[in-house]
Amino acid sequence: MCHRLPYPLTRGRAVTPLRVHLVHAPDPEPLARLRELIVPQVEITCGPELPAPPAYHVLVTGRPERAQLAASPHLRMLVIPWAGLPVTTRDLLREFPGIAVHNLHHNAAPVAELVLALLLAATKFVLPLDRALRAGDWTPRYQPPRARLLEGGTALILGYGAIGQRVARSCRALGMRVLATRRHPERVPPDCPDAVYGPDALPDLLPRADALIITLPLTDATRGLIGADELARLPEGAVLVNVGRGPIVEEGALYHALRDGALHAAGLDVWYRYPPDEEARAHTWPSEYPFHELDNVVLSPHRGGAVGAQQTAMLRMTALAALFNAVAQGHAAPNRVDVDAGY
Repeated sequence: MCHRLPYPLTRGRAVTPLRVHLVHAPDPEPLARLRELIVPQVEITCGPELPAPPAYHVLVTGRPERAQLAASPHLRMLVIPWAGLPVTTRDLLREFPGIAVHNLHHNAAPVAELVLALLLAATKFVLPLDRALRAGDWTPRYQPPRARLLEGGTALILGYGAIGQRVARSCRALGMRVLATRRHPERVPPDCPDAVYGPDALPDLLPRADALIITLPLTDATRGLIGADELARLPEGAVLVNVGRGPIVEEGALYHALRDGALHAAGLDVWYRYPPDEEARAHTWPSEYPFHELDNVVLSPHRGGAVGAQQTAMLRMTALAALFNAVAQGHAAPNRVDVDAGY
C-alpha cells in the first residue's frame, strides 16, 4: 500500500526541505551511505535528543515515546525501520490519527532465502543425515528415503507481501506451482504469475498444499489461524515452514502433527517462548513441547532477516533513502501500515 505525505514540498518555486529525525543514530559508515543516497531536499538529524526546534516531518523509530510524537507540529509520518507494528506502538498511535505509519522491508531477501533453506532442509531431512554421517554412520543411506520431491508440487504461501513474493519466485524456480493468500488480493499486479486469493479461501487451498509457507504478521486475525483442523486438511507428506510468528500456528497442534506423522516435516524460525533476559539465552527451550526431540523439524532461533551487521545496515539505509526520496519528490511512499489491522 502506498501513501503520499500530506505536506507541501514546494512553496512557489522554492523547495521546502523534508526534515527527518532518526531516534537511533546509525553507525558512521551506514549514515554516510544514507546521506549519499538521499536527494538534496531531505535533511536528516539523528539521536535520542530531539532537534531544537523539533520541526521534523518524518520520525524513524520502532517504539516512539509519546513526547517524540507530540513534539513536532509538522510530524506526518512514522517510519518503523523493520517489518511489523509493536503492540505498544500501535496503542500509542491511536492517540495520533494524523500520523501515517510505514514499514521497511529491507530484510525481505534474507528472510526469503531462509524460507528456501528451511524448506529444502526439512523436505530432504538434511540435518538427521548430517548428524549421522558426522558420527561415521552410513546406515541412513541404506534405509528407505524420507526425502520428498518438491518439483511438480504446490506451494501455498500465506502472506503475499515483500517476502512472500520472493518466496514464490524461488518455489517456481524449483518447478512448483504457487498459490497464495493476501488480505487484499485485488492489489496484486495484473501480470502476477501466481494464483492469489483472499484469506477466506484458505480451507479450500490447504488440501492442495504440498508445502505450506507462512510469512504473515501476527494480528488478531492471524493468531491461531492454523490449528489442528487446518493441519488435518493438508495432504499426506506436506511440509510446513513458518517465518511469520509462532502463534499463527497452534503450538500443541503443530507438535502433535509432527510427532504423529500427520505432517511430514517442518522448518521453524519463529517460536512460542523466548528468553526473558540475557542470562536465559543459553538455556531456554523455544516451546513447552519438545520439538527439539523430533528429527523431522529444523529449528532456527528467529534469525530469518539476519545477515552480516554491516550488510543489514546498508540494506536498511538503502530502503530508508528510497522512502525519503519518494516523499520529498511528491511520489507515493511504500509500505503503509494499517494501524487498526496491525500491519
